Amino acid sequence: MPETIPRLWQRIRRALHLDRLQQLAIPLLMLLSLGIVLIALLAWQLPYGSRLLLQPGDIAPFTVVAPQHLTYESQVLTEQARERAAQQVPEQYDLEEATVRRQQVALASEALAQASEIRAHADDTLIRKTDDLMAIAALNIDAETVVQVLSLTDEQWAQVVREVPIALDRVMRMEIRETTLNQARRNVPNVISSALDDVSSDVAIQLVRNLIRPNSFFNAERTEALRAEARAAVAPQFATLTEGETVIRSGDKATPLQAEALAVLSGLQSEWDFWTVVRSTIFGLLVLALTMVALARVRRRLLDNPREQALMLVVTVIWLLAAKFMMVNHPWLPFFYPLAAYGMLIAVLCDLRSAQVLITMFTLVLLYMLPGNAAVVVYQTVGATAAILIVGRAERLSLFLWAGVGVTATNLAVMVAMFAPFVGYSSTMVVEMLLVVVINGTLTAAIALIGYFLLGNLFGITTPLQLTELSRPTHPLLRQLLLKASGTYHHTILVSNLAERAAAAIGADALLVRVGAYYHDIGKTVRPYFFAENILDGSSPHEKLDPLTSAQIIISHVKDGVDLAQKYKLPERIQDFIREHHGRSLVKYFYLQAQRQSDGETPVDEADFRYPGPNPRSRETAVLMLADTCEAAVRAMRPASREELEMIVDRLIDERIASGELNESNLTFRELQIIKDVFLHVLQGVHHPRIRYPDNARASAPEIVASAPFANGVSPAPYTPPLRDPGGVEETAPAINYPAAIDG
Repeated sequence: MPETIPRLWQRIRRALHLDRLQQLAIPLLMLLSLGIVLIALLAWQLPYGSRLLLQPGDIAPFTVVAPQHLTYESQVLTEQARERAAQQVPEQYDLEEATVRRQQVALASEALAQASEIRAHADDTLIRKTDDLMAIAALNIDAETVVQVLSLTDEQWAQVVREVPIALDRVMRMEIRETTLNQARRNVPNVISSALDDVSSDVAIQLVRNLIRPNSFFNAERTEALRAEARAAVAPQFATLTEGETVIRSGDKATPLQAEALAVLSGLQSEWDFWTVVRSTIFGLLVLALTMVALARVRRRLLDNPREQALMLVVTVIWLLAAKFMMVNHPWLPFFYPLAAYGMLIAVLCDLRSAQVLITMFTLVLLYMLPGNAAVVVYQTVGATAAILIVGRAERLSLFLWAGVGVTATNLAVMVAMFAPFVGYSSTMVVEMLLVVVINGTLTAAIALIGYFLLGNLFGITTPLQLTELSRPTHPLLRQLLLKASGTYHHTILVSNLAERAAAAIGADALLVRVGAYYHDIGKTVRPYFFAENILDGSSPHEKLDPLTSAQIIISHVKDGVDLAQKYKLPERIQDFIREHHGRSLVKYFYLQAQRQSDGETPVDEADFRYPGPNPRSRETAVLMLADTCEAAVRAMRPASREELEMIVDRLIDERIASGELNESNLTFRELQIIKDVFLHVLQGVHHPRIRYPDNARASAPEIVASAPFANGVSPAPYTPPLRDPGGVEETAPAINYPAAIDG
């Protein structure tokens, strides 16, 4: 029966798709929040004149002046007066001095009697006496005080026994609260008799301090009752507004008193009506549904990326709020609205297609807000479209400047297209129009650039500019890799080219993969000469080590790499490449070697020879794992034909699939086939057979040999393919006798 219930629950979860619903919970909550905000903004009508309702802390969108002399009962002032009256009532305490004092004095006498008996036991050891004295809970003495007690003579102890209850009685006659307990303890030396010597006095003081307890207790009910009476005695307070008095200025943060005054003058509630809410709800839900479907089509993995979801939600809500206050019937204010900056932020932090979808959504929302001002909507939409096309992925800072220039140019073109020949426009209005166009383009570039850095850091999104900076060879970590582990550096360059090509072919982030590949083996700079590609003299340090130690050294390059990445503050996405490029694969060569060397009595724990993981959790890190595995294995095997190369690549990738190491990466079988094709094309060009020309002494026909990675440049004959484990294929040294088959 106990086994049946979990199985039944698992069946229910699978039947109801509870796991998928749990995964969708956060996106659904975000979508619900966005829907509520959108509908509320569409249904909420901005006030006219002095009609404004704010909450304390809200910013006033315009200045409000009292239209007439007005006196009203102020709940804010009344509550403040009542609170002041309540605070003037002191806290109430119940004094139980006599009862607590007698209890503590009796407890002290009883505890001292126990201590005297312990001291009198001549047969007990010092340790036994110490333990017994410390076990007396009432005295609560520490080891130092116990030593002092045991060091006293009988006469000194008798003085202490007489003095402690007397001194405790004196101290406990004073009112002692929890808050004044420390003060009472500090006062103990003043009540100890001066007839005691220094050692006895110290012991008595410590014992009395431990026995002091509060004798006055806080009465919350009586205190609250008296304060309630004080509050009730306060008469209602009134506030007065004189005609023409400024209630709140534009841009000021509303205080509770100002918010109350605005509510008295007239709130916004009267601006809401049933049919406005109905229309706004239908339109908002329709736009939101279309937008979500479009995003799901153009960016299918958005559901698996909570950071992008949160980014889109926050930025969209901010721009919707700005639209509500800027897209109004004003001659110039709607033209300042920075919709192009919004599109640029989505394009550079997410992708171009998502930006296009969201710009379309905003176009519909702006049309709903300003149904009679299509020129503004065209102006905003064209400028935003131009901005996202120019900025692209923002791999250079200058693109933000050019995007601002492009927005200015397109805005000016729209103005001419919509209003030329400007009949009825004065020269001042034309100048104002030009200024608006230029300011909008400038604000677009500035807001987008500032938001790019702030939002990228806030949501932990690795931006193309960060990746471009990290890809520079002058980065300290890459310089360390080149200087300390030149072989690994060469391997890293090959892997980065291979992985970048494959990532681009399947539509993954090729720039991210390339930079991640640069840093994936950075941990090898800690112990470079334990890795085959950095061994120049042909001798391996692993020959002197047991297999477990060798495996742990090989595995540790992942942790060392993460430590270096955190020290140099590499983005989290780059750290993922370091953690995941071996997944939880087995360093099989040393594992098999350990099994061969085992005496059979002590089993070899496979977990000691596995990388800590996790397995790749994105397409990008999965592509790097496969590229790292295939490049190193092909370099070790040196296939002589395309068929042999294809067999190696197929086997390595199939083993990764069979072991489940790609289950969390979201790679499809179609994408895996594309990756295989790219790997074959690139690896065939890099590791092709080469011609070894004869020397002058022996002129003969050119001979095709496989290029050898050995330091002396001589190919072994006959050739036996050495193993380099795909889980750590580049780690094993050439001097080790590898098995002839490729290990997984």
